[in-house]
Amino acid sequence: RLHHAWRERALALKAVSFALVGVVNSVVDFAVFSFAYYYLLLPIIAANTLAWLVAVTGSYVMNSTITFAAESGRRLALKPYFGFALSQVAGFFANTGTVWCLVELAHVPAWAGKVAAIAVSFAVNFSLSHFIVFRTRKPSEDAG
Repeated sequence: RLHHAWRERALALKAVSFALVGVVNSVVDFAVFSFAYYYLLLPIIAANTLAWLVAVTGSYVMNSTITFAAESGRRLALKPYFGFALSQVAGFFANTGTVWCLVELAHVPAWAGKVAAIAVSFAVNFSLSHFIVFRTRKPSEDAG
């Protein structure tokens, strides 16, 4: 029971840390998106893709060194970065699909669609990060 409670606490703390990193990255994502869409006049999907690329890089750095520091050893490397970015593609599609549908189909202002899209992709991104990318590995998994 105690082990289970401790594990649930650790999961909750990771979720909070992931959310705080997510807040920082959401600000970056929103700022890059807004700049690209409103000032560079990029199409909605291009602006969102550029914003995602910048934000996913920041997210990898902060989650590797803060949220999942024990699992990553606080090391940054290209292979884990590409694994992280690949795992976040599902969140990217959820994010892009949401913003596109809300702006293009429902005629919601782009900024509001982007805010909703960030909220939708949070659950997808945390689940993939926790259960796949930064999962605790057994020593035999690291050797292969």
